[in-house]
Order: sequence, then C-alpha cells, then structure tokens
Amino acid sequence: MPAPIGAAIDGASAPRLSAYRRSGADLPFSSPERWHGVAMEGYFWRFTDVAAGRSVIVLHGVNRPSAASTEAWSTIGVASWPDGGLITGAWPGAQARVHQLGARNGSIFCGTDQRVTVDLEDRVHIDVAISQHQRWPSRLLGGSSVFQMVPALNQYWHPWLLGGRADGVVEIDGTRYELDGAQAYGEKNWGRGGFPDSWWWGQAHGFTEPGASIAFAGGDVSAGPFRTEVTGLVARLPDGTVMRLGNPGISPVRADVGHETWELCGRSARWQIDVHAAAPLGDAHVLPVPLPTERRNTAGAIEHLGGHLEVTVRQGRTEVWSGVTDLAGLEHGGLDRVAAELRRRGAPAGATDHRPMVRRS
Repeated sequence: MPAPIGAAIDGASAPRLSAYRRSGADLPFSSPERWHGVAMEGYFWRFTDVAAGRSVIVLHGVNRPSAASTEAWSTIGVASWPDGGLITGAWPGAQARVHQLGARNGSIFCGTDQRVTVDLEDRVHIDVAISQHQRWPSRLLGGSSVFQMVPALNQYWHPWLLGGRADGVVEIDGTRYELDGAQAYGEKNWGRGGFPDSWWWGQAHGFTEPGASIAFAGGDVSAGPFRTEVTGLVARLPDGTVMRLGNPGISPVRADVGHETWELCGRSARWQIDVHAAAPLGDAHVLPVPLPTERRNTAGAIEHLGGHLEVTVRQGRTEVWSGVTDLAGLEHGGLDRVAAELRRRGAPAGATDHRPMVRRS
C-alpha cells in the first residue's frame, strides 16, 4: 500500500541526500521511480489494444500546494480512443509510494507497476493488471539522462515501462471493453513548478513487432537562470535493444513540432533515429494539467491517442529496424496553445478538458 505523502523520503538517508532528492534530482544508480516530494509528481499508464484498434490512458498527479504541506491533492484522468471517452478532475487527497513506484487516492484510484484501478463517480471503472514487464534497462541514469542530476528543474521524465502485457476491464461512461494481452507502457514526470511553458511528447506501440516501442519527451527545461530546450528520444528494438538519445553535444535530438506534425531526428556516434508522426487536430483530446499551489487544474495538453507514426533506426548507415503504427500517442502542450484550441472548438470559458471533435468507430 502506498505510504502517505507526508512520510520521509529516505528515512535512513542523510538529510543532505533527502534535500537533494526533494529538489527533484536523482543521483546516478538511484531510482527515478520513487517519490521525490516536489510540487507535482505525475504517474501515467498507456494501454494499446492492437487487435481492437484501441488505446487507453490513465493519469494521476500527486500535487503539493507548498513544500511544507503534507496535504496533497490529485489530478486524475482517463481517456480512450477511438470512442473519445474522457473523464478528468481534481480530487482532495493523494498518497505516493516512497520507496517504489505508485500513487493512490482512497478508493477512487490506485496505480503501481503491477496494477491500475480507477473508480470515479460511477462513470469510470478500470481494473488492469500489468505483467511481462520490459522495464527501463539502465540503473545508471533514467529517461532524463544527465539532466536527472540537476536540482530544481521545472520538469523531469522517466519512461520506466517500455513494454508489457495489460489484462483487465475498462469502462468509461457506459462503454465497456476487455483488455486481453494489450501492450502496456508507463512513465513518470515530475517537477518543482508543474509543467514547462511548452512541451511535446509521444509514445507508440502497435508495430508489427510487439516488442518494439518508441517514446520521446521534450520542451523548455529551466532551473533558476539556466534554460535550454531538450528532447529525449527512446527506442526499444524488437530484439530488446534500448537506446536513448538527447544529450546535447553527444546525442542531440532535433525536434520540429507543429499543430499536427512531430518530426524528430536524433543522432549519436552509433545510432540515428528518425520519427515522422502526424494526427488531425480535431481528433485530439484536451487534457488538464495541475496548478499545484492553486489546488486546481487548467487545460494544458493537446493529446492524440491514435496518431500515425513512422520510425527508422540506423546503426551507422545500416537500417536495423523500421516500423509504422496508427495507434501512437502524440502530445503538444502549453497553456496558451491549448487555450487557443479550446476557443477554436467553442468550449465554454474555464473548461479544463475537451473530447475530440471527431470520434471514430
């Protein structure tokens, strides 16, 4: 059972290490999956049912109004594609596991690396077991790579589960379906101030080879006067090989993201990864992001659950794998960008989420 949010982060650790982790940073060989105690700690699961052409996301943010607060609140959301299901909101109370991955809020939400359950106001019932984990392979550094060691960044990212099996039931507003051997993905993101001013993200299963996956996250990263734009790009090949590009100077990733397109190219001395993705703007869900100190959500992310993505991986000049999927998750975030999209859709003032304008069967 997850420990309360107010529990000590590392009871046996020196105070200096605890304070360092509370800044959001992680030392090499430490686990980014554990709780940090920053303003926002987000937990995210994505399930891709290739046979049914369906995808489901579940998110839970553990939000702290202040560094001294032991009373957290939750941002919870579930969404599905292609039916356009969407339920989000803010709930009082939240707990996080201190020494392992996991978060919960009473009886309405519990998510770990083994199981995710959600019960919201008779509108959502989710109970999904996760097995056959294909976890992040490196113990040295997580998804943020060397940036994980920089204290007080506005955002960190760690895709802890690159693949796995999902089995269970999903019911959203009366639409019910079974997941039987769906593909599973999980990640965490956390930071001192919630979310960057602008960001982009993507994750994809649904390739011909079920062991293959892609994940990327980028945006404006800052800590005090330090500010830069960075994108991390991760590929898991069908044979289980995992590579992570995105360290400036060593393995930079160039990202060109528009309203409906995501173009990425990452290179290192050994690898090159090219990603071309697209999705119609009207197909997107609008999702909330938390404003931790204000104890409320605001619309912040344009999220596609069924985008088109093509990827090619080369070792030197030799192509070692390429894949195509139409079940990619693709996101473009930023408060101003999302406010403009809600106005375009004619959403009511103050809306924090919105279903796709076009629903597909």
